[in-house]
Amino acid sequence: MAANIERRVRATIVGSLPKPGWLAGPGEIVASWRLDSARLKEGQEDAVRIWIAAQEKAGLDIVTDGEQRRQHYIWGFLQGLEGIDTVNLAMRAQRAQRYHKEIAAARLIGGPEWRGPIFVDALRATLAMTDRPVKVTLPGPMTIVDSLVDTVGGRSEAVLAMRFAELLNIEARALAEAGASVVQFDEPCFNVYVDKVKDWGIAALERAIAGVTATTSIHICYGYGTADVKRWKSGNSDWSHYGHTLPLLAKTSIDQVSIETAASGVDVSVISEIRGKDVLLGVVDVGSETVESADTVADRLRAALRHVDPGHLHACTDCGMVPLSRGAAEGKLRALVAGAALVNATLS
Repeated sequence: MAANIERRVRATIVGSLPKPGWLAGPGEIVASWRLDSARLKEGQEDAVRIWIAAQEKAGLDIVTDGEQRRQHYIWGFLQGLEGIDTVNLAMRAQRAQRYHKEIAAARLIGGPEWRGPIFVDALRATLAMTDRPVKVTLPGPMTIVDSLVDTVGGRSEAVLAMRFAELLNIEARALAEAGASVVQFDEPCFNVYVDKVKDWGIAALERAIAGVTATTSIHICYGYGTADVKRWKSGNSDWSHYGHTLPLLAKTSIDQVSIETAASGVDVSVISEIRGKDVLLGVVDVGSETVESADTVADRLRAALRHVDPGHLHACTDCGMVPLSRGAAEGKLRALVAGAALVNATLS
């Protein structure tokens, strides 16, 4: 029995899930809460319960809170620090202007400094709702630096990223101690600034995960399934970024790497660069309302099995599903599990 478990392809998601319409506007990347402050926490907890139940019903092996308590995947962490303004925003170029010329960004106005655990109480509440392993996501240091307007100045990107890595490490250690099975760092910038990844991005990631006792993961994608991102993907011809970053990650102490293949032109053979690490393979497109069939998911997983052992393979989403409808997201959860089951039936 143990041998079969070790060879089983598992199913999970990157992290985010759509917020119910009574909690936030549909498809909003930055949530405009529809509940007043007195009812917001209760509404967020109700939304977490809905999605925990949906993930359990679908049969996911590792679940998340769907980031239902967060206004934004980066700001959720930044709002817990001293020295970040996520209300009075400023414009800046980010992601090398891949998707937008400029975008509204939070401002660094001091520090940053630690104020205490940010997601620990939320994790404990989530753990009380399920008996399955829970993953908590954090923004990676490179992506944080690329998403802020620094009004303080005086520090290079590399130095500032290392400071955020130190704060992320404190949070990640606290989450592991509180019972998180997986702590994941979201680093879409690893597919944008490949030279910076080599120069200081890897070092910042290693600082962020140092001493974390939970399984550590990094998520690297080509962006949410929004209209601007899909427009860029449709015209892009260079999908070589993983070929630069994965060999570097292979030498790190990270346990898992989450990559996108369903909605991009990435050749799945690139995952051979990280053999021995867990691969969270994006096999469902988060930019489409169409729900993949179990056979489609299974075919994509089988293609990956030429380059990764089944015990190290997870059926996963390309990115977060926050822009999707609830119905599509629920269908894609089921597709992940059903596709993995088809593959596992042949493995056993």
